[in-house]
Amino acid sequence: MSEKWWQEAIVYQVYPRSFQDSNGDGVGDLRGVIQRLDYIQSLGVSVIWLNPIFVSPQIDNGYDVSNYYAIDPLFGTIEDAEELIEKAHQYGLKVIFDFVLNHTSDQHPWFQEALKGPDNPYRDYYLWADGKTAGQLPNNWASFFGGTVWEKEPAGNQYYFHLFAKEMPDLNWNNPEVQLSMLDIATFWMDKGVDGFRLDAFIHMDKEAGYPDVPNIVDGQIVLAEEYYANLPKVNHYMKNFAQALRKQYPDVFLVGEAASANIDLAVNYSDPLNEACDAVITFRYFSEDDTKKDVRLPLTMQSGKLDLKAFKATMSEWQDRLGDFGGPTLYWNNHDMARAVSRFGDVIHYRDNSSKMLATLMYLQKGIPFILNGEEIGMKNLEIPTIDKFEAPEAKGFYEKALALGYSKEHILRELNATSKDASRGVMQWDDSVFAGFSTSPPWSGVNQEADYHVAAQEADEKSILNYYRKLLNYKQTPLFTKGSFKLIETNDQLYCYERTLGKQTALVCCNFTDQPVFFEDERFTEENFTVLLTNDFNSLEGKLGKLGPYGAAVLVFGTDEENEPHEENRISVF
Repeated sequence: MSEKWWQEAIVYQVYPRSFQDSNGDGVGDLRGVIQRLDYIQSLGVSVIWLNPIFVSPQIDNGYDVSNYYAIDPLFGTIEDAEELIEKAHQYGLKVIFDFVLNHTSDQHPWFQEALKGPDNPYRDYYLWADGKTAGQLPNNWASFFGGTVWEKEPAGNQYYFHLFAKEMPDLNWNNPEVQLSMLDIATFWMDKGVDGFRLDAFIHMDKEAGYPDVPNIVDGQIVLAEEYYANLPKVNHYMKNFAQALRKQYPDVFLVGEAASANIDLAVNYSDPLNEACDAVITFRYFSEDDTKKDVRLPLTMQSGKLDLKAFKATMSEWQDRLGDFGGPTLYWNNHDMARAVSRFGDVIHYRDNSSKMLATLMYLQKGIPFILNGEEIGMKNLEIPTIDKFEAPEAKGFYEKALALGYSKEHILRELNATSKDASRGVMQWDDSVFAGFSTSPPWSGVNQEADYHVAAQEADEKSILNYYRKLLNYKQTPLFTKGSFKLIETNDQLYCYERTLGKQTALVCCNFTDQPVFFEDERFTEENFTVLLTNDFNSLEGKLGKLGPYGAAVLVFGTDEENEPHEENRISVF
């Protein structure tokens, strides 16, 4: 398989409204991103992924697009977007945009035309159905945002389909005009210099014909029905047509698909170059939790739980194995749709630095493409949201109401939401110790955690900071051993996550402690002289063939030599 530029990419996700405010309105914008390009470049990343910046009523933070050809005034102008793309390229950074394929805003001109009646040419841009009988829904499918997937049109008798909010009607990808229209949009932005797209919710572009009910459900009840609107056969067909047409004009375009519920077989199907669809996909299936202590009457994903490390290791090993020939899987701990990594998997009270560094070491030195959420590199934790009215996610408010009805206290529910909600990951970037953490001169739209040590200015000045650890790690990530080397998971106890990366005569051992207690491990190679300690965080030691990883300890040791990438002599040490 010929190599593509994106196979060695390191992606930095910028959530624009939370990154940097340049005009003092409390909302991050494109000029703010431009101002921080030197910082982004300094991290060692190669790609910026921007969450949606197109014109939108902002029902779902920009994922409800009403004009794909213009920038929302909240973020700036199309000239700002063009300048950002041009200057990013001058810094050696590529830019990918979030592209919402599955649905639009109900304020989009296409939908406004579709509402004029069944004879309107844009009617077939969306999905419509009749009720079973007067006043009855077409079926019993539930929306991801709560309630039914059906909404009755205001001036007619049919219902339109919306998998997310009712203000976000799904597009009819079976209509060739829809396919051409979305391709035109992608081409427009590629002409502006964009290098690729993160394809939002693409796995939902096909729905089961006839909209059958989920069987064996009580009359009047609605249920999630992913088997009828996720990963159906035509998804790959639609994606292949879209991708092939775009690549005819832009052969180097990078297409990474959001495939939240995709298992490994689906991920291989979507990513296989022979299928000519996505280059890579982002699944949400990595992080299995121990659900035994959760209340089954409430959504399990909105209740805090401990990572099932045994299941996690098995999953990651399988994804490494099955996707290795395609450049490896996407590697991430968090994004705008899930809680912050160090709050979810680490220890923000006692071992925040160590656990932040351990998580980065574990994930990003595996084979694949790192996706790093802005702020992760300084150990940003979840935003502390004090009241339910400050949450924006519809599912958070639905959880709150249902948990209250079941007798849970407000304090308990808020603790759970602050631990699990995507809103908690969207706190603004912490740049310094000034008011509002240097993000803005006005109160930020989402709130801010102001902390003495967890902002860029403090960590720039500290050689041992999380930020500088990330820089070292990402520098090593770009070497052949970690881009091309094979992957092998090492059998250990359920406290450790250890693996090897091997290329030629060189092998890296990456070993990480996922607990707050010291863990010992043994390796005969530790007695050899020919090895290098490439990376280590605090509280680790090595004596003879016995290594000790402190709480949330991480160490990377390289055995053997590579004449083209020989370690510097000053790095050749035998103790942590």
